Amino acid sequence: MKIDLAPENTDAPAQLRPEKNDRSGVGVHYVDAYLKPLKAGITLPDGRKFSAKRRGLKVTLTLGTLKGDGLMRRLTVSRDPTVMLRAALDEAGAKIQAHVASDSGRLVLELPDVTPSAPTA
Repeated sequence: MKIDLAPENTDAPAQLRPEKNDRSGVGVHYVDAYLKPLKAGITLPDGRKFSAKRRGLKVTLTLGTLKGDGLMRRLTVSRDPTVMLRAALDEAGAKIQAHVASDSGRLVLELPDVTPSAPTA
């Protein structure tokens, strides 16, 4: 099931220009700009809240009462901040069984389809 979250921040890649060097090695200004639409929290149709935030090298996704953390790993993943962020979001999303993706300029949350199980007799 895909849930539309927010428009993707198209200004985020501008934070990666050399003159905007944040000296972090992981592009924290880019990550903050990318996650900004999700930071305040979004109420999903089922009533749960979803949010994403960064603190240091850790990206945290919160879905209702579930929390998942992912680390931006420069040495083991890539030196490219966009690749590091994607890997951190995938790692955090795996812990809460969700996936944050970009789809046609929108950020979407992909959740597994939950089908009611048939009662056993």
